Amino acid sequence: MNQKAAERQQWLDQVIEEALESDLAICDPHHHLWDHPESRYLCEDIIADTKGHNVVSTVFIECESGYRSDGAEEMRPVGETEFVESLASKSFNTDSSIAVAAGIVSYADLTLGGDVVPVLEAHEAASPGRFRGIRHACGWDASEAVRNSHTAPEQHLYLDAKFREGFACLEPKGLSFDAWLYHPQIAEFVDLARAFPETTIILDHFGGPLGIGPYEGKRDEIFVDWKKRIEEIAGCSNVVMKLGGLVMPINGWKYHKRDRPPNSEELAVDTKPYYEFCIEQLGAKRCMFESNFPVDRQSCSYRVLWNSFKRIAEKCSASEKADLFHDTAVKAYKL
Repeated sequence: MNQKAAERQQWLDQVIEEALESDLAICDPHHHLWDHPESRYLCEDIIADTKGHNVVSTVFIECESGYRSDGAEEMRPVGETEFVESLASKSFNTDSSIAVAAGIVSYADLTLGGDVVPVLEAHEAASPGRFRGIRHACGWDASEAVRNSHTAPEQHLYLDAKFREGFACLEPKGLSFDAWLYHPQIAEFVDLARAFPETTIILDHFGGPLGIGPYEGKRDEIFVDWKKRIEEIAGCSNVVMKLGGLVMPINGWKYHKRDRPPNSEELAVDTKPYYEFCIEQLGAKRCMFESNFPVDRQSCSYRVLWNSFKRIAEKCSASEKADLFHDTAVKAYKL
């Protein structure tokens, strides 16, 4: 653990909680794995973070990790699937209590149009038992204060004809699509979802309600508009919503700047309106809690985060909790 990571751990350790409802089965459908010179988060790290909660399986989501360093440019992201497949296989053989990366969602440049098919096939060959779908993030904003997605998308990516030609290649292969965008782009997302009603589309992180740059200090105003967009999404039966990723710095809560991290009660009070509205609009069978770790680790610990989810869902029925914490994710990703 490098110095920066050690300091973050020391900060997180100021708030220690016992896991609530520790027997409740969880599939964490959104986390990353990487091994960078300045940062490391691998299977043993996610396993350590989950301790206390009954996490039985997880889904890995692409993050530019382990790309091939040579060969055709469009094929380099296949290295990420190879990297995660290797990690997951080793983890399964050494710690069978949790199926890390039971599902793998990787990246392929869908603006290749029909030429993306060989890339999809290479991903399938690299992990025939775990590869489930593609995420091609389109987070874009005109403000320099808002960092655009790591895929360096052009504006209006999800409306692009070539992108949609590539997108059309997913459903015939039974692959899902993860969408990552910012709230001003939700209308374009809805247009995409309506154009491909047979494709399972998972919307990450509530559709990215921003709270920095030109959006800082406008939470109430943005929330009103965001709710209208979620109502439109609810009409797209092929869309499943990931409930999480809301405590990232871009959302504007500024937890990461505090002297002491928030506890689960604070998180639940602050964020509950977003969770409740999505569950009300889409239903528990189309919603799943997610950790977005280690990204959200900037703001709170894994145990505190999932405790906040359990507080938010405390009035849900047993069947609704099963969907929110486990079953919706398992169905969406065909685990």
